[in-house]
Amino acid sequence: MLASGRTVSSRLLRPTAWLPLRLSSERTAASSPQKELIKKHEQDELRPLYMDFQATTPMDPRVLDAMLPYQVNYYGNPHSRTHAYGWESESAMETARKQVADLIGADPREIVFTSGATESNNMAIKGVARFYKAKKRHVITTQTEHKCVLDSCRILESEGFDVTYLPVQKNGLLDLELLEASIRTDTSLVSVMTVNNEIGVKQPIKEIGQICRSKGVFFHTDAAQAVGKIPISISDWKIDLMSISGHKIYGPKGVGALYVRRRPRVRLEPIQNGGGQERGLRSGTVPTPLAVGLGAACSVAQKEMEYDHQRVSMLANRLVQKIMSEIPDVIMNGDPEQRYPGCINLSFAYVEGESLLMALKDVALSSGSACTSASLEPSYVLRAIGADEDLAHSSIRFGIGRFTTEEEVDYTAEKCIEQVCRLREMSPLWEMIQEGIDLKSIKWTQH
Repeated sequence: MLASGRTVSSRLLRPTAWLPLRLSSERTAASSPQKELIKKHEQDELRPLYMDFQATTPMDPRVLDAMLPYQVNYYGNPHSRTHAYGWESESAMETARKQVADLIGADPREIVFTSGATESNNMAIKGVARFYKAKKRHVITTQTEHKCVLDSCRILESEGFDVTYLPVQKNGLLDLELLEASIRTDTSLVSVMTVNNEIGVKQPIKEIGQICRSKGVFFHTDAAQAVGKIPISISDWKIDLMSISGHKIYGPKGVGALYVRRRPRVRLEPIQNGGGQERGLRSGTVPTPLAVGLGAACSVAQKEMEYDHQRVSMLANRLVQKIMSEIPDVIMNGDPEQRYPGCINLSFAYVEGESLLMALKDVALSSGSACTSASLEPSYVLRAIGADEDLAHSSIRFGIGRFTTEEEVDYTAEKCIEQVCRLREMSPLWEMIQEGIDLKSIKWTQH
């Protein structure tokens, strides 16, 4: 049964027979690269283990199952109101919207589909600031936010807005008294990430929300690393805007959502104009298969969140204990308690992080955010929590997720221990430390 009580005959719902058919020459041309890829994989060694779940997550097979019919059979434009193809796609889109809303305790009408958390962050920060610019021209964020938040704030500065970038404490947490003291009468928005993508620190979002609500300031949080992994209550936390990403919760890439509170109402100026879809906030045809995938990922996460969290915590403790029991001078970056356990950032003193990554080539890891990995500069997040430059350069981020196994954790720990010991044996700094020399007392000279 579809919108307006209309039904669709089974003839309309069957796959169209001619869709997959192509001329033989086209089939041959299309399959040739695939054959080469398969041949290459057969020649290559086994692929590395995947331990980089903060960069992206593999799609859950249940999500793919939900998406496939809308890739092939139900291909209507969800905004077409005159025929069954549009109605069935619209119905699927609205079901997905409700699944996203249910995960965070929101009303489906408060969910706006986007292309991902980067777009959601841009929409929230620029949109709110520009809408209220006549009376309020001040925005507050932290120094450890995702690059898309920081760059959005820099764009606002170029437009004449005043932006305060609050420092964080050595454990990565925001000082709430400093936040409260920084709010001014012309502050329109505070933007603080829920779970940090590099060090896994979980900010006191509920307390931040209460401060913002008491001051009459809108509160936005980038929850890309938190949604589906920790319980979130929009109402209890007094969040006004929240960014969500599909590919961080075992959904498809290229889709996300922005939660925009309706009561008390949050207004924002759209950054993308056109047909007025998504309540006029984000014009453009909503990609039904991707929206369905995001909804399915949220639905699975809601059912399995508690189990996933317990299992990820167990695996994370196993990894950290194995590494720290065997290797001295290893520092865990970020607060040891207020954190999401699946994101572990360790600094291995007297070892270059990039060298360690190369040595651990059979494990897919990273030395920081995938969005800034092209830079050879030490992580700005680690510098913001006061890490020395050499320790910031020696950090590795281990990401554990739903499909990580105990065997993978054990293998990663063993290889890490082996390679850190090997690299330290080659390091003159490590040799000096073993001899009891204080490196900070040495006056280095350049030649």
